[in-house]
Amino acid sequence: MPFRHLAATLCLLAVWTPPPAAAHPHIFVDAALEIVFDPAGQPSALRISWVYDPLFSMLLLSDMGLDDDFDGTLTAEEYAALDGFDMNWIEGYHGDTHVSQGDNALALGGPEKTTSGYADGRLRSSHLRQLQEQPDPGQPWEVSVHDPSYYTLYSLSRPPVLTGAPNCSARVIAPDMEKAQAELAQALDEKAADSVDIEADFPAVGALFAEKVRISCPAP
Repeated sequence: MPFRHLAATLCLLAVWTPPPAAAHPHIFVDAALEIVFDPAGQPSALRISWVYDPLFSMLLLSDMGLDDDFDGTLTAEEYAALDGFDMNWIEGYHGDTHVSQGDNALALGGPEKTTSGYADGRLRSSHLRQLQEQPDPGQPWEVSVHDPSYYTLYSLSRPPVLTGAPNCSARVIAPDMEKAQAELAQALDEKAADSVDIEADFPAVGALFAEKVRISCPAP
């Protein structure tokens, strides 16, 4: 989840976490997905919502110089400063939202129509991303919210919503945690044998731990 303000926050977060092999993931995010269909009944966009864990929220607020009285309440000026806090993505970061159909990845546009907020000690945001490539309407397709590096763990906090969908359905597919843990352990063993700095080069296993939303629509 690379965005401005993040580097200093991660340095602080490292103080609170155990050694690398046990420390991933570092950040925990409750995610929600809305799949938006256009008037013709074609999928057109995704609305993605994130709610950050309390520790990361506290550290990020501190890094941004907000809520310096630690009362859990932001002023109007602080809310204004919070606007778009996690939407200024660095080059090469693709937003941790992945759309695919079969073996083909489908491109998404950048974040737009963003919102941000802070409640109950947790930062939250949402953004809309346009589907730049349309899935084949007669075949299932999938959306997952995950960090490939497994630094951040996203968990779906509520069922996905289909807006304007013509008799379509969405099913959440849970990851095979036993398989994911076994593959992670094997990858860590291989890196340890090669004397690799595991924290700097953590295996790209995020997809193994990710929930997937499978969307199915009637054939046209």
